[in-house]
Amino acid sequence: MNAPRSGVADWFERTLLIGGIELIALILVATLVSGVRLSGFWPALEFVIFVGFANAVLWPLLVRLTLPFLVISFGFLTFLLNGLIFWIGGQLVAGIYFDSYFHALLVAVILSLVNTLASSLLTIDEDASFYRAVLQRTMRRMPLRRPINKTPGVLFLEIDGLSESALRRALDGGYMPELTRLLASGSHQLIGWETDLSCQTGAAQAGILHGNNFNIPAFRWVEKAEGNRIVTTNRPRDANAIERRISDGAGLLHRNGRSRANLFSGDAEDAILTYSLATDMRRLFAPAYFAFFSNPYNFVRTLSLMGVDIVREMRGRQRQVREDVQPRLIERRRGLYPLLRAATTTLLRDITVDALITDVLWGEADVIYATFAAYDEVAHHAGVGDPDALHVLSQLDRALMRIERAIEAGDRPYQIVVLSDHGQTQGATFRQRYGMTLRELIEQLLPDALRIHERLQTDEDWGHVAALVSEVAQQEPHMLGRFVRNVTRDRVADGEVAVGPEFQRIQDERKGRISSAEEAQLIVLASGNLGLVYFTDWRTRLTLEEIEAHFPGLIDGLVRHPGISFVLVRSECYGPLALGARGVYYLAQDRISGENPLASFSPNAPMLLRRVDLYDNVPDLLINGVYDPVANEGCAFEELISFHGGLGGDQNHPFILAPCEWKMGGEAIVGAEQLHRLFKRRLEPLVRLNAPTRAETSAETSTAKQKAPAVLG
Repeated sequence: MNAPRSGVADWFERTLLIGGIELIALILVATLVSGVRLSGFWPALEFVIFVGFANAVLWPLLVRLTLPFLVISFGFLTFLLNGLIFWIGGQLVAGIYFDSYFHALLVAVILSLVNTLASSLLTIDEDASFYRAVLQRTMRRMPLRRPINKTPGVLFLEIDGLSESALRRALDGGYMPELTRLLASGSHQLIGWETDLSCQTGAAQAGILHGNNFNIPAFRWVEKAEGNRIVTTNRPRDANAIERRISDGAGLLHRNGRSRANLFSGDAEDAILTYSLATDMRRLFAPAYFAFFSNPYNFVRTLSLMGVDIVREMRGRQRQVREDVQPRLIERRRGLYPLLRAATTTLLRDITVDALITDVLWGEADVIYATFAAYDEVAHHAGVGDPDALHVLSQLDRALMRIERAIEAGDRPYQIVVLSDHGQTQGATFRQRYGMTLRELIEQLLPDALRIHERLQTDEDWGHVAALVSEVAQQEPHMLGRFVRNVTRDRVADGEVAVGPEFQRIQDERKGRISSAEEAQLIVLASGNLGLVYFTDWRTRLTLEEIEAHFPGLIDGLVRHPGISFVLVRSECYGPLALGARGVYYLAQDRISGENPLASFSPNAPMLLRRVDLYDNVPDLLINGVYDPVANEGCAFEELISFHGGLGGDQNHPFILAPCEWKMGGEAIVGAEQLHRLFKRRLEPLVRLNAPTRAETSAETSTAKQKAPAVLG
């Protein structure tokens, strides 16, 4: 890796390249835009110098003073502040004048776009090292900063949804040169591990960050004891209650930890963009946001890159149609999806990366864990090996380079661990293959009509939007919070703002078009290729014998369907059973009758199913979609061509890229809880070197005792 260049070199680079282009742009804008008066070349040069000086000296101060408002305005206040600097420049620099603040703002936006375009075309260092140096000097002057700790910290970077095999293909294809360099240098090793059932971020991060993912059977499930309440792991209120259930106060990040863009906090003392703590507005004002706003052009750059990604998504969709790529999703990639994708692949990524840059330059965090959801989002809709998905990986690789440069520029070293929480398995959806949904299949097999409530689509992209809007709407003292709350008051359900498909579902329930979960007799849920069926007239789990008595032919019809590998159900006589079309696996007795319905899956599948059978909220019927191990293809009950949630294929085989000195390859890793224990052991030397004082220990014990049992509601 190249060493960071000096501040002087960065200054001249930006002055000569960007400053010169901005100078030309300013002259052209003054010629074309009425309301901007420029008397010649020299006033334009003086104005560009003034703006550069103001951005270097005044901008960090403005950001420190207005950071809460920058965050709560989603960054749009940066436009107004940049316009203010231009307006002041027009008042102070002779020979240039703006008729109004609006004209100054317009010129500021145009020059910001020019700056972004020029930086991209001239391949100027993406981390804007000049502003990084300004950021570093500013942070060192901030009050209450602890003495620099020279003990290496640990930075965990999670790439959501990337399997070990998909990563190896990306490395072989040259899409991730920085990860390739780490492996080639001998500093890191790449190993795989096996997920739990269920195979999704909720269960994975509960296990990795808290060491406890018991009773998390899927992305969403039904709590019969709570009035058939549906719990969804990426709803902030539910995520908070889940964390309170699983946390013992000593999570992976409990000592000087930082949580960035995760589902759960790992008991970190500092967490931003973390679902389980999203209702705490104070976390929106964390200093970790300072890096993103420390560059006056960052927000404009991010918006520009979002526009580029929107175009890339539309072109990618058209390419798949033109080349007749199969399987593919077309309808789900229309409408607002390109914007939602861009928010995940660009905006969320950039804020997270800059927050991490702040963390490592600040140097106080011992352990940091951050999630990048971009690949998971794109692969769901385009495919695990689609050029769009591989482009996302190349962008994440560049993000890693930025973070490494920041570590080199900082005062404290950090070890980097890159990992994934699960992979994805690809294949045409259940509906594409068989012309019906899981709910429609069950309806055909039921002897009598029942009121059925279904949720067969995860819509994680809309979940990001809903979480952020709900966060802001709950802030009573803030003007923006009051405004958002008034605008969204008709969209509130269970204290949270519903958007997208979730809002449409609530509207349909209110108008009686579909059955709500509360009035339904049967609830059908999907989590990738995992289907969950709950009979809600009974408050306890039904047995095989009871289901056959009340709904004869249902189970037999399900296990014989070609789109289903097996059904997990509990028998009064034999305990948990995995039922297949030609055989039964008696899990309690560990014996098979007929053909093994689990033969296509991992040897650990029986163990994983026995564990799920012990859950309090296990469904009456747990259905796993078909998987072909020869073609390495399966089918999701959701409309996703690459999926995760159940058993079968690459979804169950994520990866860990860790320092060789950690010696992670010595044992097979099955389940996120085991991975948590391994990580905790690797972090023990760090804990000993940074042992807490007696007062800190006492305070932590007091905090842990104050944690109350959580009730989802």
